[in-house]
Amino acid sequence: MAYTVGQVAKVAGVTVRTLHHYDEIGLLSPSGRTSAGYRRYDDADLQRLQLVLYYRELGFPLEEITAIIDDPAADPAAHLRRQHELLTVRLKRLQEMVTAIEFAMEASKMNIQLTPEERFEVFGDVDPEQHEAEAERRWGDTDAYRESNRRASRYGKDDWLRIKAENEDWGRRIVALMASGAPADSPEVMDLAEEHRQLISRWFYECSYEMQTGLADMYLADERFTAYYENIAAGLAAYLHEAIHANAISRA
Repeated sequence: MAYTVGQVAKVAGVTVRTLHHYDEIGLLSPSGRTSAGYRRYDDADLQRLQLVLYYRELGFPLEEITAIIDDPAADPAAHLRRQHELLTVRLKRLQEMVTAIEFAMEASKMNIQLTPEERFEVFGDVDPEQHEAEAERRWGDTDAYRESNRRASRYGKDDWLRIKAENEDWGRRIVALMASGAPADSPEVMDLAEEHRQLISRWFYECSYEMQTGLADMYLADERFTAYYENIAAGLAAYLHEAIHANAISRA
């Protein structure tokens, strides 16, 4: 089947100008042209374009993409394996970044006593004071907020790195349970919901079951928290919400 450049642009989500450029540099030249000189793409061209877009999304320069795709030793299965490996590495990095963002939101303001270098080591390129005004507006008059500030003001770099490591370890374990198909109200998942509550209590403020279920509701009601958990694993926000409520009913 033959496709016009406009049809290909629409299907692939790129501009006609982009396709013209790919043709000009030899990255994606159409298999045919009409008698009037208009480009015509076939199914093989679309498959090549899909590879181009995969590698472009992964940050490869166009010149390198051409070399990768035109490698005579690489078959379609090899491309898929390579893309899987690259995406896995990128996903790990994105999960680390998202963890740092939530960590920064959790720790917002709190009189964190760290040097700029230590802040970067703990938080990456996320500013932990970015959400200061909102956190104070929403919770500034609560005992939990005041207690969290009091505790955090005493923490140094090693404390924050330990908090971060514990949070990341907990995240890996609950994602693994969800991926295994364990119900959110199963004992092992509720144990992790309980651990979530205890982590907050140990490091920030005494988190009752009522307060934790309120947090769980916010994980679904606030799109930023929802996005944080969904970026770790699709469905995790709702899964954790259900687990926290189930644990509260079971233990409270």
